[in-house]
Amino acid sequence: MTTLDTAAPTTVRGARTVRAWRTVSSSRTALVGLAIVAVHVLIALLAPLLTSYDPIANDANHALLGPSWSHWAGTDQYGRDVLARVLYGGRYALGVSITATLLTVALGTVIGCAAALRGGWFDDVLGRVLDAILSIPAVLALLVVVTALGTGPAVIVFAVAIVYVPQVVRVVRGAALAVVPADYVTAARARGESTWSILRREILPNITDVVCVEFAMRASWVVLLISSLSFLGFGADPPTPDWGLMVAENRTAITVVPMASLAPIIALATLVVGLNLAADGLSKAWGVDRIREGS
Repeated sequence: MTTLDTAAPTTVRGARTVRAWRTVSSSRTALVGLAIVAVHVLIALLAPLLTSYDPIANDANHALLGPSWSHWAGTDQYGRDVLARVLYGGRYALGVSITATLLTVALGTVIGCAAALRGGWFDDVLGRVLDAILSIPAVLALLVVVTALGTGPAVIVFAVAIVYVPQVVRVVRGAALAVVPADYVTAARARGESTWSILRREILPNITDVVCVEFAMRASWVVLLISSLSFLGFGADPPTPDWGLMVAENRTAITVVPMASLAPIIALATLVVGLNLAADGLSKAWGVDRIREGS
C-alpha cells in the first residue's frame, strides 16, 4: 500500500512534466528563446575554454586596439581583451540575475499564494503595502538600497528582491485566487491540513505555468536592471567583467574602439531577447494571460 501511495504522486508529476514539455515544444517562439538562453549559459560555462586571455589583466602596450587575429573584438583602454571580458561577463550577468530572479519569484509565489488563501485583513494590509512599494520607481529604489548597504552581488540580489517581489506577488495572487475556490482546496481545508500543506500540494501545482512564465519575464527585466546599475556605477565593481560596466568604461572611446562598447551591448540584447521570446512563447503555449493574472 505504501509503495502504491508513493508511486502515485511520482507518476502524476511525471505525466505533468511530459505534458508541459509537449506543450512548450509546440511553440516555436518558446524554443527559439530557450535556445538563445541556453547558448548564453553554455558560453558562460565554457568561457575559460573559449579564450586564453585573462579578462581583468591590464596590458598598457596593447590598449585601444581594433579587431585582429590576436584580439577578435579588439582591446579596451586598459589593454584587456574585449571578447574575453564579454564571455566572462555572461557569468556575472547570468549568475547574479538568475539568483536574484529565483529569490524574487520564490518569495513572491509564497506570499502571493498565502494572500489568496488567507484573504481577509491579511490580504488587505498586504495589498496596501505592495501599492506603497510599487509607487517607487524600480531604479530609484535600487539606488537607495545600494547606497545604504553598499555594492556587491549579495546586496544587488537583496535589492532586486525588494523591488520586484511586490509585482510577482500580484501576478501569483491573481492566479491563486482562481484556484482557492476549487473543491479540492475546500476538501483539504475540511481535513484540517495546514496552510503550507495546502499551498504546496493543492495550489502551487496548479499555477506552475504562471510561475514559470513570470520567472522568464522577470529574468529579462532583472538582467537589464542589474546592467543599468553597473552602468551607473552602483553594480559590479571594476575590474569585474560585466556588460553594463564595460559599456560605461568604454563609451568615451566608442569612436576609437567601437567593439568595446558594441560587443557587451549585443550580448546583453540577445540575452534579453531570448528571455522575452521564451516568456512570450511559454505564455501563449500554456494560455497564461499575465495581464489578467495580475489584475
